[in-house]
Amino acid sequence: MGGMEPNLQAMLSDLRALVEIESPSTDPVAVSHVMDAVEGRAKGLGAVSHALPGGTRRFDFGVDGTERPLLVLTHADTVWPTGTLSTMPFRIEGERAYGPGTYDMKAGIVGLLHALRGLGGEWPRGGVQVLLTPDEEIGSHSSREAIEAAARGARAVLVVEPPVADSHALKVGRKGVGSFRLTFRGVASHAGNKPEEGASAVTEAARAVLEVQALARPEVGTTVSVGLIRGGSAVNVIPAECVFEVDVRVSTAAEAERVNAGVAALRPLDPRVRLEVTGGLNRPTFERGLGTEALFARAQTIARDLGFEIGGEVVGGGSDGNFTAPLAPTLDGLGAPGDGAHAAHEHVRLDRWPDHVRLLTRLLREV
Repeated sequence: MGGMEPNLQAMLSDLRALVEIESPSTDPVAVSHVMDAVEGRAKGLGAVSHALPGGTRRFDFGVDGTERPLLVLTHADTVWPTGTLSTMPFRIEGERAYGPGTYDMKAGIVGLLHALRGLGGEWPRGGVQVLLTPDEEIGSHSSREAIEAAARGARAVLVVEPPVADSHALKVGRKGVGSFRLTFRGVASHAGNKPEEGASAVTEAARAVLEVQALARPEVGTTVSVGLIRGGSAVNVIPAECVFEVDVRVSTAAEAERVNAGVAALRPLDPRVRLEVTGGLNRPTFERGLGTEALFARAQTIARDLGFEIGGEVVGGGSDGNFTAPLAPTLDGLGAPGDGAHAAHEHVRLDRWPDHVRLLTRLLREV
């Protein structure tokens, strides 16, 4: 087979170029600048480009319709607001490259482009289809339909999100992820003169916080956390409104249904207080199925052949792989090793990155 070894200096140059185009999810124009840069590189490798509804772009490499293609998922957005580079510039310190979006997941995009380059134009049967989405960090609301449609037509899905920090393991399962917003509306009154005429939204919310968090079952992987709460207008007023927001992570679809039912069953004790619940599970559970096991076993064999070991772990964070796992065999964590996703110390491990690109190149060729 033709192809080339990954060139770390070229990869670093490409990474710097993408990181220095800031792309917060909330700024579609900024995100599109990253997508333009990636599209240019993809076309240079022979891709046929397609603009999809919702802002997603698809790049087809050797897709001819004769067989199902291999699907690769990437996203161009980051959690970092414009201006972050002024305090977190792209920089290299020893064996680490730092900067906003390096680990999650601009190095994953760069590694994919270099893995595709390493195929030397010899595409696998059915070809490779790459989706580059604009809103993964905020729930993939505009891109989910395109992701699921592509997965239904794919023989397997590779996700170039970063591997697990520290262990550098691939991700063979992810918890389902959801959030709820509970709004309590009571009756305001003077807290000193006529407290009995008021109905406290804060009191009802406080009671409900404990009920909601009691839905957690960490022994089976279900976590429930009330992360935000706000309410009231003044200290001497019985509060007429209180809102709290809940993060939910589940390991099985059955647990998702149980938590949904538990939240839906909540009722204020004071009949004068009304409760409105919005939200639910945003990403389905990525359960560790036989298709994923087969992909992971193949990755382990390839890694050993390349001279290193690779593990596999189930993680609590979600990705677009959650959407594809119920539809096609999916293997996640095939991006660049490092640490610090969404944190100030975000970085890529340069001593390990080329090995992971070699692994991805072989998977693209052989899966």
